[in-house]
Amino acid sequence: MSTQRHYSLADRLTQQADALLRTLIPSSCQPARPSPALAHSEDTSLDAADKKHIAGLMRVNHTGEVCAQALYQGQALTARREEIREAMEQAAAEEIDHLVWCEERLKQLDSHTSVLNPIFYGLSFAIGAGAGAISDKISLGFVAATEDQVCKHLDDHLGQIPMTDGKSRAILQQMRIDEEEHSTNAIAAGGYRFPTPVKAGMSLLAKLMTASTYRI
Repeated sequence: MSTQRHYSLADRLTQQADALLRTLIPSSCQPARPSPALAHSEDTSLDAADKKHIAGLMRVNHTGEVCAQALYQGQALTARREEIREAMEQAAAEEIDHLVWCEERLKQLDSHTSVLNPIFYGLSFAIGAGAGAISDKISLGFVAATEDQVCKHLDDHLGQIPMTDGKSRAILQQMRIDEEEHSTNAIAAGGYRFPTPVKAGMSLLAKLMTASTYRI
């Protein structure tokens, strides 16, 4: 006899509300893995301008993880197949590590998360739910395309953060490894490979998020 529990729509909506609150309320999530930053000492040579810039980059990355949570949750809500729903929920759980690591680093830099996070969560959730409603193949393809964009984004940030800031670099390096794995898994699960024009449009949206959350 199967012991798998089947959730009603009301159950799933309650779970979505819980995920939203845990994502947006500071210090409400617990990571499954310790932060890679713990293996590095604080760089005392960073001046105020360096810290401000790094904090801006880490704030962008934190908002990116807020968007990732919303995308995965939206896709899980509208997924057609149970195994796809479970895969989206698992990916969201893994991304919590990144969310917490970035938040912790921002605190260490005496900075804050973006006040725009609720807006980006809502937009990302709607996009994810829409992709999931179209088809699981499109939903998985959207994951792969999004994670590919994130990897390019992380490479750019790693090029801007001083080599002496081992804490921030360690976080972003591990995030990149994880995001690349998510992209590979999504394609292997049958995800649609988005054409270049679609990816270009996604890149423009990412730039809008980056420009706004770097300072706010």
